[in-house]
Amino acid sequence: MQPIKDYAGSVYGGLGHLLYAYSQAKGLKISDQLQLVQNLERFDFSIWRGLLDDINRVVQSPTLGLDIAEYVQPKHLGIIAYIAQSCDTLSEALTRYYDFHRLIYDGSPLKVEVRGNYLSIQWDLLPEHLTTQITDEIAIALIVQFLKHFLILDDIFIHEVNFIQPAPKDVSLYERYFHCKVRFSQPRAELIFPLHYLTTPIKQADQTLQKLLMQQAKALLENLPNSTQLDERLQQSILMGLQKNNYQIEAIAQQLNMSIRQLQRHLQSQNTTYQQRVQEVRQLLAMQYLQDPHLSLQEIALLLSYSEQSAFQRAFKQWTGLTPQQWRKQRSA
Repeated sequence: MQPIKDYAGSVYGGLGHLLYAYSQAKGLKISDQLQLVQNLERFDFSIWRGLLDDINRVVQSPTLGLDIAEYVQPKHLGIIAYIAQSCDTLSEALTRYYDFHRLIYDGSPLKVEVRGNYLSIQWDLLPEHLTTQITDEIAIALIVQFLKHFLILDDIFIHEVNFIQPAPKDVSLYERYFHCKVRFSQPRAELIFPLHYLTTPIKQADQTLQKLLMQQAKALLENLPNSTQLDERLQQSILMGLQKNNYQIEAIAQQLNMSIRQLQRHLQSQNTTYQQRVQEVRQLLAMQYLQDPHLSLQEIALLLSYSEQSAFQRAFKQWTGLTPQQWRKQRSA
């Protein structure tokens, strides 16, 4: 892969909070720059690299990226962490992480390849002034911590980890952390999993998100007058499908143990269509999400399974005659 020219990425503001938490835990002085990014939703990748360099000059840890990743919490990764916690398998969670990883870490774009019995997650090469061993190792370590702590997996089975930079004096520090072979001076930064591991079911010790989704489902059902048991099940299936980006009629009909034609006939009897029902759920959810000041429009679009924030904004204006920003402002006033 060739380095990306003129690339200027950004990172989620929560990663600034992660560095703040690490610095406090280590008793480090909070720099003016680190204090500044605490109030930003996103900030430039070059600033992220600079903040890491500043901390490294003070701490001089041989594995700083790995050390910092130990302090990550769901709030540092934003809404994607909570969505992944609602997934059923590791494959589904990694798919969601891959689809929207740039919301968290828009530094080195991800590529995913299947190679025989293994799945490779790779990072494209960035210009030398942006990428370092620390930026690469924290990107990889965040995924590992994401799987280990947020998805409550018993064990993390990694086949191999590769880094671009030359090997440090003590490679064993990395191999103890990842519990696998770690290679340096490789063509790309890379995380390799056994393919069969992706079917691992996710054990959720914390059901907070599920409870939240069910509360939303019940609130939505109150807006369905004269609803039948089938309507309630359909509403809940669409709601959960939107969270997992798997809400097409084929998948929903299968969950309801119906054929697509049976479901369509039921909706026709109510003078509606499946797409209209999905939009009703989206509209009601959007209004609930917009009342949460901590959710950005980009995160709300993601929760509603829109590929672009602009698509969500267009749809919302069709529903209400207002943009999401205008609706939120009126509501807060």
